[in-house]
Order: sequence, then structure tokens, then C-alpha cells
Amino acid sequence: MKPFTFKHFEIQQSRNVFRVGTDGVLLGILADVENAEKVLEIGTGTGLISLMLAQRNLNASFLGLDINEEAVLLTRANFENSPFHKRLENIHQDLKTFETEKKFDVIVSNPPYFEESGSDKDKVARQTVELNFQQLIEASVQLLTDQGVLSVIIPAEAGEGFTETALENGLFLKRRVNIKGIEHSKTKRFVLDFSFVDHPVEDFDFVVEKSPRQYSDQYLELTKEFHIFKGRS
Repeated sequence: MKPFTFKHFEIQQSRNVFRVGTDGVLLGILADVENAEKVLEIGTGTGLISLMLAQRNLNASFLGLDINEEAVLLTRANFENSPFHKRLENIHQDLKTFETEKKFDVIVSNPPYFEESGSDKDKVARQTVELNFQQLIEASVQLLTDQGVLSVIIPAEAGEGFTETALENGLFLKRRVNIKGIEHSKTKRFVLDFSFVDHPVEDFDFVVEKSPRQYSDQYLELTKEFHIFKGRS
């Protein structure tokens, strides 16, 4: 498959690893890593999200986990070929058996969200076969610092259930970004941030396209240091 080229790094892709997509880019630009020192990504795929966050925070170190060995090898190659490689590490690891004494300031994930089906297409990356929301939340509670934040991107229809499960495990919704594919359309995705601190929820809309195939000003502004747009420097 052709690589996906950003301004400061390139993503090699594979047919057997979930490819670069809008959800990953959105979490890469919207997750709050400004003050983080240690960041954990659960389910790295190609390494896209960690690479974007490493570009945004030049001081943080990043650890990625993926259960797919081919994804791990691909991510390692993408990390190694980036300007941020000294701060990036990726390991072949099932989150359910992951053990570490480290605590993380931010945990990010674009988790599997479809219930198991008969299809083998992107089965591990997209279907809740190896990891479900409950397991992700429970593990994050153990791995976050006291002031840490769990940041995920999930379908809008899963938002209420995810938030309820997080609350049952002591994580409070901190911020909700309502992602609309096209202006004036229904919310398609949520970027949700959770922490151990209960405070008023920040809530705002984010529009990807103002019309079909025409990116919104919001999207262009936040991706200007990443995407290479035709006719733009």
C-alpha cells in the first residue's frame, strides 16, 4: 500500500493493519497532551496518533501497545523513521495482561467499537474481540496518574454507555467534543476526556467538512502542521 505522507513524518501502511483514517487524525489533533510527560497509546495500529501527539508535545515520551504483531512492527518502523523516534516506543502486548509500575499523564485510544461479527475485515482493530470498553476503562484506571486523563474517540451512539461505565469505575467526563462529518449534520463521533476529578464538562462541536469534500476552517486550522493540502504550504 502507498504510504501516507504528512509534513514532518510518513506513515507506511499495510493491508493487514488498520489504515490512516479520519478518526485517528481527529484524536491526534484534539487529545490534550500539552502538559503531559508520559503518554500511553492503546492499540497503535500504524503509530499515527502517537506520532501526531509527539509532534504537538516535544517533551513527552510515548509508549504504544498493540496485540497485532504486524502492527507493532509497522509502528516501530514508522516511529524509527520519524524525527521523534527517541521519545517513541512500541511493544507487542495485550492490554489485559500488561503490567508496569509506570503511571501515565495521558492515555489515548481509538478503540475497537463494533460488536463481534462474522466478518474478518479489520477484526481485531475494529471489533470488540480482543478489547472492549469495560476492559479499556478498568485498565486505564490502574495506569493513570492522579491528575491523568483518558482520551478516546468513539461513535456517538456509544458515548452514553462509555461515559456510564467510566463513572462506575471512578472516572468523570471532563470534555466532550461533538464531531460532525458535515456542518449541520448529526454528531458522528465523540472525543471524550475522562479524569478522576469531578468538574463541569467542557462541551463543544467540531465540524470536519463545511460541505462535501470541503474541509471546515476548524479542521484546516488544527491540521495545518500535519496535512499537506494541495495549494497550501
